Amino acid sequence: MATEWAALSNDLAAAVERAGRSVVAVHARPRFSSSGVIWRPGVIVTAQHTIRREEDITVTLPDGSNRPVTLAGADAGTDIAVLRLAEPAGEPVAQPASGIKPGHVALGIGRSEDSGVNATLGIISAVSGPWRTWRGGRLDQYIRLDLTMFPASSGGLVVDSAGAAIGVATSALSRIAGLAIPAASINRALDEILSRGHVARPYLGVGLQPVALSDHQKGLIVLSTEAGGPAATAGVLIGDIFISVNGKPVADTDDVQSALETSRTGQTVDAEVLRGGAAARIRITLGERPRRS
Repeated sequence: MATEWAALSNDLAAAVERAGRSVVAVHARPRFSSSGVIWRPGVIVTAQHTIRREEDITVTLPDGSNRPVTLAGADAGTDIAVLRLAEPAGEPVAQPASGIKPGHVALGIGRSEDSGVNATLGIISAVSGPWRTWRGGRLDQYIRLDLTMFPASSGGLVVDSAGAAIGVATSALSRIAGLAIPAASINRALDEILSRGHVARPYLGVGLQPVALSDHQKGLIVLSTEAGGPAATAGVLIGDIFISVNGKPVADTDDVQSALETSRTGQTVDAEVLRGGAAARIRITLGERPRRS
């Protein structure tokens, strides 16, 4: 048994050492540094909520040196920020983990300027399908972590027992526990952030409220329209009742968000509405949702 424990301990230490080659300390807020992950050569991903300034950001690399970085952009909805190094350094993350299940071992790898690599051990306590955050972003999976979140943990790398990347740790998207921003979500957002500085999300530009209809069906009544917004431009009027968007029934505002998740700004969606008791179809060209900090 002692030999088995020693082997496990050595395996975990080796996984931390390998993962630590991709983890940096990020200095972009008062008092505490956060962590970041070298996701691609010269590109670092960290947690957006830990970035408190846009200039004079530095990182401590795995070799202990300090380098300036520039903020390429961020997405508050998924708590992702992207930093650029002038010259590539360190090692990009290993290939993403697959087949993540509740109960699997998870290692959270962070870095601080003073103590170097730090690690915390736990498990994946919950996994579900696509999940929309309270900040309005969408993650490919909800991955809840049962491990200690230290001040430098946010933005750090979460790996499985083999050292494969599960995602980036964040304490800002759930009041229950720390989460891992999935690698798939990071990869999807990264190209857009690098090209335009943010993630564009489509929206209709209407204020909606659920309403019960006479046939036990539910819909969403339009209480307001944004002047010059997508819905107003398409001819949507206050008092119209949305029944479906892109063929999907809508009974609350979450249904609208779900219907738009696979769409992009500039695309056209079909909305079915009731106007004065009569059904009508309106084609709406989606605009870009105003960004929030």
